[in-house]
Amino acid sequence: MKAAIVKDFARPLSVEERDVPEPGAEQVLVEIEASGLCHTDIHAARGDWPVRPAPPFVPGHEGIGIVRRAGDLVRHVRPGDRVAIAWLAQACGRCGYCVTGHETLCEQQLNSGYSVDGAYAEYALAHGDYVVPVPDGIDPLDAAPLSCAGVTTYKAVKVSGARPASRVLVSGIGGLGHLALQYAKAFGAETIAVDVTDAKLDLARELGADHVIDARTSDVAAEARRLGGADAAIGVAVSSAALQAAYGALRRGGALVLVALPEDGVLELPVFDHVLGGKKVIGSIVGTREDLAEVFRIHLRGATRVIRETRRLEQVNDCFDEVLAGAVSARLVFDLRG
Repeated sequence: MKAAIVKDFARPLSVEERDVPEPGAEQVLVEIEASGLCHTDIHAARGDWPVRPAPPFVPGHEGIGIVRRAGDLVRHVRPGDRVAIAWLAQACGRCGYCVTGHETLCEQQLNSGYSVDGAYAEYALAHGDYVVPVPDGIDPLDAAPLSCAGVTTYKAVKVSGARPASRVLVSGIGGLGHLALQYAKAFGAETIAVDVTDAKLDLARELGADHVIDARTSDVAAEARRLGGADAAIGVAVSSAALQAAYGALRRGGALVLVALPEDGVLELPVFDHVLGGKKVIGSIVGTREDLAEVFRIHLRGATRVIRETRRLEQVNDCFDEVLAGAVSARLVFDLRG
């Protein structure tokens, strides 16, 4: 099988042939149809984060494909099923987080394309209990970004407290933000979209944003407060300044949900204003298997549209450069079908 492999953090990925792996008793072998490119894959390939993956490894945690073989203990899915391989490759299933619906906080979790080989390959292994069935009627090229960008922003909007008649600001209308904007609308909220490029601002308008703020020419916080302030702000722009502006846009009682991970990663809170304003800052990390199942159901109803471009796996290194240069409309997806 063909796979894109990280052999050294300082070198490009190597696309080469590997043997098709055999599933263990609790695993499934998935023939990958589509694999989305998440910025986390680039961080993994470059060893950017404090806890580094161990080369050689195969990145990818937005994998969609067909189960071809299943281990003897697998009961959740069967050969022939289409499934998603998401960031949460496996959790312990027993800790307080796992048993209370917070499995993505499990301290013993394994992550696809990071601590175990992921979906940048023609075949991938996954735990049979942690793949998520993809409903018939969803294009695999759409399902791939929904498996991370979708479920991550859906969870963020869920925990933000968004509701009908609330006002939600989305900071950064890219691969994640264009979906966050649509989920906020699906929750019935009035939406404010913020970005710094004409193309992304136009995309926000196309997707039905109620208000659009160009952060190059406007004071985001002041403009949002002029509109009445945000009940919730979803921070997906990879910029501490953007997160600071999103916090400043909150009205009293509002919540800032942090999703993006800027390199400097600093947010200054004015304690007096924070306490007297009853504001909240929430960290939100991806979503659970049930969250992803909900994301698929929402998409099947036609409530979301995935903005994507397709590439071949052999183009992986050029694709990384495209993403880093900000030259992608929203999301890149590797099409691995013949």
